[in-house]
Amino acid sequence: MERIGPFIFGPISCDLLGLGPINGALSREFRKTNKETLIVSLSHPRRASTLRSPMAKKRKRSDTAKPTDQDNDNKKSKKDEFAPERPERTLLGWKHKKPETSSKAESESDDSAPVFRNKEKVLVTCSRRINYRYRHLMLNLVSLLPHCKKDNKVESKESKGGTLNELVELKSCSSCLFFECRKHTDLYLWMVKCPSGPSVKFLVNAVHTMEELNLTGNHLKGSRPILTFSDNFDSRPHWKLLKEMIMQIFETPKEHRKSKPFYDHVFVFSIVDDHIWFRNYQVSVPHNETTKIDRGGLDKMTLVEVGPRFCLNPIKIFGGSFGGPTLYENPLYISPNQIRAMEKRKKAGKYAKKVKAKTKRKMHELENPMERDEFADMWKE
Repeated sequence: MERIGPFIFGPISCDLLGLGPINGALSREFRKTNKETLIVSLSHPRRASTLRSPMAKKRKRSDTAKPTDQDNDNKKSKKDEFAPERPERTLLGWKHKKPETSSKAESESDDSAPVFRNKEKVLVTCSRRINYRYRHLMLNLVSLLPHCKKDNKVESKESKGGTLNELVELKSCSSCLFFECRKHTDLYLWMVKCPSGPSVKFLVNAVHTMEELNLTGNHLKGSRPILTFSDNFDSRPHWKLLKEMIMQIFETPKEHRKSKPFYDHVFVFSIVDDHIWFRNYQVSVPHNETTKIDRGGLDKMTLVEVGPRFCLNPIKIFGGSFGGPTLYENPLYISPNQIRAMEKRKKAGKYAKKVKAKTKRKMHELENPMERDEFADMWKE
């Protein structure tokens, strides 16, 4: 038997290791190769299974099989076995991708015609020292326009144009509705396309908010409106320009995240006496079983007014944003200051008439004196 350190190699020790009885005539090669393995197996039996036998040959890089074309085809087939991509979900339902065109001509035509997407956003703000009724009107319009953004009040000075243009750019908007209040009584509305214009200045009259009217009409918040215009908008160029600006500002973009994909109210813009009158109506459709109507049954549909109401008197149309060259000026416009001055003159005329009447009476008395009474000094004695 041979002793290696604390362990003895013999038939008994080899039987314990499961190697079977070993004769004394062990080959030198076995002793050299398995000497370390047997020592480790006795001291750490768990580590013996993890050690690599020194007799095993290392696999060369050249022995590794290169992937064939068949293996690549199998990988592709496995990728195809996975579930297809889930289509994008929108408010109108699942948005499926268009099938790939086989011909090159169709693909070139699709690339050459870019798809227009309306990304209109409107900034709605007001000036300082605004009246509460006009502030409520602004909030009513904010509730009607889901694609608008509010901002803090702006000082109505000569430099308000630059300030508002910066705010519109910071809010990433393309239009602006600015309510400017003067002397706590006059309300002006700026309707502007930023940053290059044009811009329109209106005088707002006949204001009635939703809270004042208390009408029975009601529609969902964020639903898309139907815009209707009277025939007068196509009569003159400045009315056509105003119609296009109103369409771009008041129309809700398709698939906007805050909008709903259906129509249940109508915005009516009509021209009467060179003023634009605004009305908002709900489309009321009976849904009872007895009175339920099919699609296209417009005879039974009714319009119920919701509010608000206001009237826009155009003053000037400018070529730029909040200024620039004057494209149109209303010749029939009279400022509220002139109207108040005329009313004061009328009131001052009443007082002048009273003073004139008094002087006339005195002159009449001097010209026509009364005769002396015979009995005037009778009781003095």
